[in-house]
Amino acid sequence: MKNNLKVERAIHNLTQAELAEKIGVSRQSINAMEKNKYVPSTVLALKIGKLFNKPVEEIFFLDNND
Repeated sequence: MKNNLKVERAIHNLTQAELAEKIGVSRQSINAMEKNKYVPSTVLALKIGKLFNKPVEEIFFLDNND
């Protein structure tokens, strides 16, 4: 799974730590998601989508190998 999390975070002028605090996870979790090393739970993905006011599938998507 790939994502546009870093781009969305930059558009909203948020640091990893600020985003993490807003959705209730660690900064390390945000970092891992941005590096595609961690796939968020459905609940977490929905929280991120709601925060950025975008459908989840505009932020998280399958790459060609999935």
